[in-house]
Amino acid sequence: MDAPFEVLGVDPDADDAEIDQAYRRRVMETHPDQGGSVRAFQRVKTAYEQIVSMRNGEAEIGRDGDARDGDASDHHHDAGSRVEYLNYEVIDDRGWSLDDDDLFATAAAADLDPQDYGEFLVEPGETLLEAAENRGFAWPYACRGGACANCAVAVVEGEMTVPIDHVLSSEMTERGIHLSCIGAPATAEMQVVYNVKHMPELDELRLPAYRFERTQSVD
Repeated sequence: MDAPFEVLGVDPDADDAEIDQAYRRRVMETHPDQGGSVRAFQRVKTAYEQIVSMRNGEAEIGRDGDARDGDASDHHHDAGSRVEYLNYEVIDDRGWSLDDDDLFATAAAADLDPQDYGEFLVEPGETLLEAAENRGFAWPYACRGGACANCAVAVVEGEMTVPIDHVLSSEMTERGIHLSCIGAPATAEMQVVYNVKHMPELDELRLPAYRFERTQSVD
């Protein structure tokens, strides 16, 4: 098995910024939608997780080379989490604001389509993106590996655990912006705004979403 630094194509003494840039580059090169393969993409994702784990001391590196984070699953609410969601495009179209105190109350009274507003249950072990897809929705994503902002959501109420996130700035995460492809609810109830990839601050962190479909429900 190649050393994780070799997989990313960086020197072992590379700083965090160089590693993050190399990860985003390799994700784009190996992603199946970009002509790569699932196996190559997974190797890149695993290598990045190993490097972050080694540097942060937050995960145990097993003999098989897999990085296992001991805290992430512990923080997921054991009984599942009820997530109330709202589409950022609705906020933008109607002139609302993420900072509105009564944002979700306004949305609940606005008779929006199910793809734009509603709620679903996230089961233990599911990421937020997986839960949305398993409930019949097609939320936006691209890399599915935490290397872009296509799947970003804004957490308005509640908390979310994100084991590895070196893509978003600390300013963004402090505002409650997280990646739904690697994050899971950490509280029994959450309010999230999805599709925030359209926020101007995230322009440079987006990837082409070749399989993106407009969010829809099968119900």
